Amino acid sequence: MRSIRTRRTIKREKAMRTIVLLTISNIFMTFAWYGHLKFRNSPITLAILISWLIAFVEYCFQVPANRMGSYQYSTAQLKTLQEVITLAVFCVFSVLYLKEGLKWNYLVGFMFMVGAVFFIFKKW
Repeated sequence: MRSIRTRRTIKREKAMRTIVLLTISNIFMTFAWYGHLKFRNSPITLAILISWLIAFVEYCFQVPANRMGSYQYSTAQLKTLQEVITLAVFCVFSVLYLKEGLKWNYLVGFMFMVGAVFFIFKKW
């Protein structure tokens, strides 16, 4: 019985590592994609260069997250996790960094996307 519990704990830890790495990756990705919007007067070439540098760091977390996660999740499940994490990170980023409000219809739309998790992860 103890070995089953240990296997479950290990499985949970691996799942959490994947989720943590995906979250870090998405923080960098969100800054790469949208951070420059706060500096619209800067040259577009500078925005592209800085975004690419940030995206490199993002890939340093994204690739290991997907590699490790592929032992526990299907690619559809990994993509779904990434999208839900992206939405959560984007909501925080939008409010705190860009100082934009979240409207009720945005949240309803995001919740529909979160609902996709049920269908993707459900064992049918």
